[in-house]
Amino acid sequence: MEDAGERLGLPQITEIELMRRLLSEDLDTDLEEPAVAAGIGEQMLHMGMRPMPRSMRARIRDTCSKLPAKNAILIGGGIGHLAAWLLDLWCGGMDGENSPRNARPETFRIVEPGSRFGVIIDRLIRRYGAESWAKVIAKPWDEVSAEAATERIANVALPEAALQNSLMVPPDLVIIDLPDEDRVTAAMSAFDLIASGGVVLVQEPTVPTGDVGSPEDGQNPTPAQFKVSSFNDWIGLIKKVDDSHSLGFVEVTGGTLVALLRKSSV
Repeated sequence: MEDAGERLGLPQITEIELMRRLLSEDLDTDLEEPAVAAGIGEQMLHMGMRPMPRSMRARIRDTCSKLPAKNAILIGGGIGHLAAWLLDLWCGGMDGENSPRNARPETFRIVEPGSRFGVIIDRLIRRYGAESWAKVIAKPWDEVSAEAATERIANVALPEAALQNSLMVPPDLVIIDLPDEDRVTAAMSAFDLIASGGVVLVQEPTVPTGDVGSPEDGQNPTPAQFKVSSFNDWIGLIKKVDDSHSLGFVEVTGGTLVALLRKSSV
C-alpha cells in the first residue's frame, strides 16, 4: 500500500517535510476572500456570530488544495462560511469562470445539526452547482459518526436513497469548524473514522489558564473545568497520533492549524 507521501504526490521525503509542505501557504492561490464567502462573513457579523480567523480559513483552503480527497467531510457547517471557501476551491468560482484549483472530491458532506442553517447551506451548494456530490447532513456529529462507525464495522451496503444523507466511509479528509468545547471530541471520533493516508484538519483549542479546581462530588464541572478536561483530552489525542501516526502544526494569525494524518496499518 502506498504511504502518505506517495498518496500526496510527495514520495521519498521525511514525515516532517511532508507535513511542512502540506500545511504551507499556497502562493498560487488568490489572496482575496471568495466573493460568496465574504458576503456570508458579513451576515455572520450581523447575526453576532464569530467567524473563524480569515488566515485559518485560507490555510485550510490551501491545505485542501494539496489533498486528493475522495470523500470529504466538514463538521460544523454554520451558515456556510468555510464551506464557501472549499466550494470555491473545488468548483473554480461560483460561475465557473476560473478553473478549479484542485480536483473536487467525489463526495462532500457538511454536517450541521441546525435545520435552519442546513437550508442555507443547501442553497449555497446549489449556487455552486454542486448538488450532485455535496450534501448537508442535518444531525449532530456524534450521532452521524456513531452511525458511520457501525456501518463500517458491519460492512453493510446502504441503499442509494440512504447514501444521500449519510457519510461515505471511510473519509479521507475531515475539516472541523466547531467551538472549543466541541472540537476535541469531534477530532477524536473523526480520526477513528479516517482512512489510511487520510487527514483531519482542526484548529488547536485554546490553552486553559489559571487554577479552576476540581468538580465537587455530585456536581457538574464548571465551564472552566470542562475546558481543562477537554484540553487534557486534546493532549491525549496528540500523543496518540504522534506515537503511531503523523501530525503537523502551523501557526497563523488567530490560532494554530493542526493536521492529523493516519498512517497505513499494513
